[in-house]
Amino acid sequence: MFEIGHSLREARLRQQMEFPELEHATKIRTKYLRALEDERFELLPSHTYIKGFLRTYADRLGLDGQLYVDEYNSRYVMGDDESPVRARRVPAARRRRSERRESSVVLLALTSIAVVTALVIAAWRFGDAEQPQVPGLGNTGPARTAIAPKAQGNVTLEVIGIRSDGSFVDVRRGDAIGIEEFNGTVERGQKQRFVGKVFWLQVEEPENVIVRRNGNRVTLPAAVKTRGVFVTSKRIVAAQPA
Repeated sequence: MFEIGHSLREARLRQQMEFPELEHATKIRTKYLRALEDERFELLPSHTYIKGFLRTYADRLGLDGQLYVDEYNSRYVMGDDESPVRARRVPAARRRRSERRESSVVLLALTSIAVVTALVIAAWRFGDAEQPQVPGLGNTGPARTAIAPKAQGNVTLEVIGIRSDGSFVDVRRGDAIGIEEFNGTVERGQKQRFVGKVFWLQVEEPENVIVRRNGNRVTLPAAVKTRGVFVTSKRIVAAQPA
């Protein structure tokens, strides 16, 4: 385990880089870069944005972006990526005490699981041949993402910045874990253009951009800020859990 924010700040200072330079290079606004270094993750709208920002910022500083995403997942993500972010800074001494308590709880839980497992095996071997069902010991499937709609021809997607604040935009081919087409801030006067079958689109501040599909301006569902939306040549629909 390492300090995410402290590590990012040290790398930036070591390279004598300033926030305006990094904002231009990463397309991430300074207030979000500061939030990452301060571990004020609650200032960002969702886990999806945080992980995208962490990967981009760490990679730009010459660090392993995926390592930072994995560390964030292990410490802050508990369940759905759409859940609200309630991360906050915790003093190092208190965090160490908390980690020791958590280690004790984990050890106790593992011991309990081992005892229950031994009882289950004994019951299976010496009792009914049918294996008992023990709550909590069943297999869990892999996390699933929203299912993209069926494509019907090519679609041209354009995102145009119209306000000075701009907006963070994430565009991926197919679905939310598909090939990344664009991940960054679209500022006023900038335009990003994509051509393909199906796109997954997430926009942090839709009021700061114009989105066009096949040359026509479209109104985005509210889900574009949280779950994202799918864009095809025929329709724009909110991404729903699989």
